[in-house]
Amino acid sequence: GNQEKLVTEIERTREDLARTIDTIAERVSPAHNVKLLRERVTEQAMRPELQLAAAAVVLGAVGLAILRAWGKRRHR
Repeated sequence: GNQEKLVTEIERTREDLARTIDTIAERVSPAHNVKLLRERVTEQAMRPELQLAAAAVVLGAVGLAILRAWGKRRHR
């Protein structure tokens, strides 16, 4: 009767509390935070505007290296 319902309710509450504690522990875990950061960086890297910006930086660096090498050869 009532006692069985109460025991069932207490067990359900205990399970809910255990799940809540597990969730909190996972959220504050350093490994979990590193995983989230890695996922966010990956998501950001997939954005077309950031890919274009990265390509522009690489092309600029390659261009500068070529100009420097070409300039040194001309002064010899």
